Amino acid sequence: MSSEQRKAFPFSEFEPKWQDVWEAKKAFRTPNPGDADFDASKPKYFVLDMFPYPSGAGLHVGHPEGYTATDIIGRFKKMSGFNVLHPMGWDAFGLPAEQYAIKTGQHPRATTEKNIEGFRGQLKRLGFAYDWDREVNTTDPGYFKWTQWIFLKLYNSYVNDEGKARPIAELEAQGLSREEIDHRRLAYVSSAPVNWCPELGTVLANEEVVDGKSEVGGFPVERRPMRQWMLRITAFAQRLIDELDGLDWPEGIRMLQRNWIGRSEGAEVKFKVAGIDETITVFTTRPDTLFGATYMVLAPEHRLVDEIVTEEQLAAVEEYREKTTRKSDLERTELAKEKSGVFTGAYTINPVNEEKIPIWIADYVLQGYGTGAIMAVPAHDERDWEFATKFHLPIREVVADAPRLGGEGSAVCEMEPAACLSCEGFAVNSGFLNGLATIDAKHLITAWLEEKGLGKGTVNFKLRDWLFSRQRYWGEPFPLVWEDGKHRSIPESELPLLPPTLEDFKPTGTPEPPLSKATDWVRYSATATRELNTMPQWAGSCWYYLRYCDASNDQRFVGEEAERYWMTGRLDGKVSTSNGLPASLAPLADFDTDFETPKPGGVDLYVGGTEHAVLHLLYARFWHKVLFDLGYVSTPEPFQRLVNQGLIMGEDGQKMSKSRGNVVNPDDVVAEYGADALRLYEMFMGPLEQVKPWSMKGVEGVYRFLARVWRLVMEVDDEGTWSVSSALQDVPANKQLTKALHETIKKAGEDIEKLSFNTAISQMMVCTNAFTGAEVKPAAAIVTFLKVLSPFAPHLADELNARIASKFSNLAVNGLLSDATWPVYDPAALIEDEVEIVFQVNGKLRDKARVPIQATKEEIEKIALASARVQEFMEGKPPKKIIVVPGKLVNIVV
Repeated sequence: MSSEQRKAFPFSEFEPKWQDVWEAKKAFRTPNPGDADFDASKPKYFVLDMFPYPSGAGLHVGHPEGYTATDIIGRFKKMSGFNVLHPMGWDAFGLPAEQYAIKTGQHPRATTEKNIEGFRGQLKRLGFAYDWDREVNTTDPGYFKWTQWIFLKLYNSYVNDEGKARPIAELEAQGLSREEIDHRRLAYVSSAPVNWCPELGTVLANEEVVDGKSEVGGFPVERRPMRQWMLRITAFAQRLIDELDGLDWPEGIRMLQRNWIGRSEGAEVKFKVAGIDETITVFTTRPDTLFGATYMVLAPEHRLVDEIVTEEQLAAVEEYREKTTRKSDLERTELAKEKSGVFTGAYTINPVNEEKIPIWIADYVLQGYGTGAIMAVPAHDERDWEFATKFHLPIREVVADAPRLGGEGSAVCEMEPAACLSCEGFAVNSGFLNGLATIDAKHLITAWLEEKGLGKGTVNFKLRDWLFSRQRYWGEPFPLVWEDGKHRSIPESELPLLPPTLEDFKPTGTPEPPLSKATDWVRYSATATRELNTMPQWAGSCWYYLRYCDASNDQRFVGEEAERYWMTGRLDGKVSTSNGLPASLAPLADFDTDFETPKPGGVDLYVGGTEHAVLHLLYARFWHKVLFDLGYVSTPEPFQRLVNQGLIMGEDGQKMSKSRGNVVNPDDVVAEYGADALRLYEMFMGPLEQVKPWSMKGVEGVYRFLARVWRLVMEVDDEGTWSVSSALQDVPANKQLTKALHETIKKAGEDIEKLSFNTAISQMMVCTNAFTGAEVKPAAAIVTFLKVLSPFAPHLADELNARIASKFSNLAVNGLLSDATWPVYDPAALIEDEVEIVFQVNGKLRDKARVPIQATKEEIEKIALASARVQEFMEGKPPKKIIVVPGKLVNIVV
C-alpha cells in the first residue's frame, strides 16, 4: 500500500487525542443509584463482555470482535436515553502466571499486573467506552475477599426438599449432628479420583487434560484418589435445565448445557453379588431390557473391586486399574476407541431371572456417573455390543421391532441377533414383559422392581459435583481451617485471607500443595491448621458481573440498591438486618424475591466465545441461584441474552496460532489504518456469530470508506494541510439526500438492535456515496450522519463534528457525540415520491432525470424532450415515435 493511501486522513493525530479527551472527562463513567448525577428516569442497559485472562501475548484481532460489538450497542443505548453499564476487568488467576513464576522466580502478581497493564493499554487504544472506574481484577484482595465470602455462603448452606439453598443454621435448629450437616453442605470434602499432574503439582479439570497430558506443558497426567473440596452443583441440576427456557440464548448453547447436565429417567436396580453379602446398584434408562443383561461392568475404581476379585484375576485387574489411572474421563468415554476390560472372576445375580452373570471392569464406566456400575445388554446397546463381541460374551435379544408369538413371546430364542437394535420396540424373551411396547414395559418392570424391593424408578444426571480444589499457589485460599480432623470456617472479619509470601513456587512433588511450604502461615493456632488447597480459576469468574454493579463497595460484595437497579431496573426495596448479621452482610431480606419480573436474567446482553458455552455459564448460573435463594441477589438468572461471536481465522483460513505464523496483532493494524478502521472492519466481515477469515484487503476497503467520510467535511491543500471543505455549507439537504439519511438512521438503529452490524455499515456506505455525489454538502445533515456513525467509528465522528463546529457552531453537537441523542428518522422522508427515468434516443442512453411518480405520460414526454442532451442527439429532427414505459424509461425514435 502506498504512503499516500496510508495517509488518506490523519487518524494517527486525532485518535490518541480523543482517547485522552474521553479519559480526562470520564466520558463513559456510569453513576450508580445514590450518586448525585444518577438519572433515575432513564432505563438501564447492562452490556457485558466475557472478561479476558491477561496473558503475556496480549490481544489478538479475535478479542476486539466481541468487544467492538458490545461497544457499539453500548454507545447506541447511551445515545438512546439509557443508563449504560459497560465495564471491563480481568480473570487474572491462572496456571500460566504460576508456571512463569516457577521458571523465573518472579511473583505471579508482578507478571499478572504487567500483563494487565498491556491489555488495558491495547483496549484504550481501540476507543472502547468502558467505565474504567469499575475495573475488576480477580487477584485483587478487595475482590477475592468477596469470592471467599461467597464460598462461605456455599459452605454454610444446604438444599432443602424444595430444591432451594438454605442456611445450615436451619439444620442445626433441627438438631442434626455435625456429621449429618457436613453430609448435606453445598461445599463438602470428598476423596475423589482426580487428574493429578506430578510435574505441575496440581489437579487438573477434565478439560485441562488432552490425550493423557496436561494442556499446559504437555506433562503426563495420572488418575489418583485425593481429598478434594467439592461443590454440590448436582442439587441444582433440574433447575439448571428448567430455567434455561426463560433466557434469550442460542438454542445450540442451551442444548449444550442440557446435554452436559444429561438428565435421564430410568430405574435403579439391585443386583446381589454371588457368594458374598453385597449388593450392586445400577442405574439404567432401559429397565425393560433387564432380561437381556448378560454381564455387568464396574468402574475400575469401584469400592467392591478389591473385595470381589478372585486370586486368579488379581494381577490382571491390578494392571488394568493402573493403566486406567493414566487416562482422562474424556479418553475413557471416547466412543470411537477400542473397548478394553478385565474379568474380575466374580458373578452377580440378575434379579428378574436369577441368572448368574459375570462381573467385569472397564474404563468406559466412570465412578462419578450414576453408581459406577452398569448392567450390559449387548443386543441393544452399541457400546455393550462391541464389548461383548470382543470378549465373546452372551448376546440375548429382548427387544424386537414388532411383537412375536401373538404378543406373548413365551419361548426364549437362544440364537444371537445379527445386529444391535438400540431403538425402542416390543419386548421379547422377557417373561411377563413379552409383547409390550417399550414405554409400557418400562412402567411395568419399574413397578415390579419397587413391589419386590429390588429397585425403584429414579432420575439421574450426567452432571457431577464440581471439583473445586487445586494444588496451586496462585489462587484464592480457602477460608477454612482443620482442627481435630474436622473443618470449619474462619470468621468473616478475617477476610480477605491472603496467600502467604513465597520465594519458591515449585510443586512439592507430592500431593501436598505449594502452600504447605509456608509453615507459619499454615499454623492457624496451636491446634488448627489452614486448608492448603486453593480455588480454581473458575471461582472469580462466577460472579464478576455482580461486582461491576458496585465495584468500589468495601462493605458488601455488591450494594443492595446497585444490584437491584442494574439486574432488574428497579429502584425500590430496602435492605434490612436479619439473622443477626450486620446490615452490610445481611441477605436482602426485604427483597420480594417472588415478584414477577419480565425477564429472569439481569445482564441484558452477554457476549463472548463459544469456548465458555458450558462450564463458565453453568458455574455462574449455579452460584447465582444459591445467592438468589439466600436472598442476596434479586434475579434467578445472571445473563438474559447471550451471543457468541464467531472465531476470526487467519488469512489462510486456519485458526490463528504462533506456530502457523498467522496471528494478526491489533496494534499493527491500528498503527497502519487506525482504530476506527479495525473496529469497522471486524463488524463488516460478516454476521457476528459466524466464523470468518481475516483479510488485510478488507481492512483497506473499510479504511477507504472512512477516508471518503473524512472528505465529506475536509479538504487538503497542496502542502498537505487539512481544512473544512468549501463544499460544506449551511444549506438544507435535498429530497434525495434527506431520504438516504433517514433510511440510514432507520436501518442502522434497527440493525444495531439485531447485532447486524455488517448491514448497518453497508447502509452507511450507501449514504456516504449519496453525500459524496452532491456538489454542495449540507452541514446539518452530515452532523446527523456522524451521530449514526459514531458508535462504529467514534474517533473520526468526534473529530469531524469538532471540525464542523469550528465553522458552523450552530449546526454541530456541542461536546461529544456519545452524549448526543440518537437521531429519529422521519417516516415521511422515506416515502418515494419521485422516480428516476432513463432517456434514450434510438435505443441508446443519453440522459436521465427524476420525475414525480404521479407524472402522466405526456408530462414525462415533455421533460424528456426538454433535455439538452436529448436535443443534442436528436440533431433537430422531429421524433417519429416516442415510447414511454412508466417508472422506467422514455425512448425517442428519430
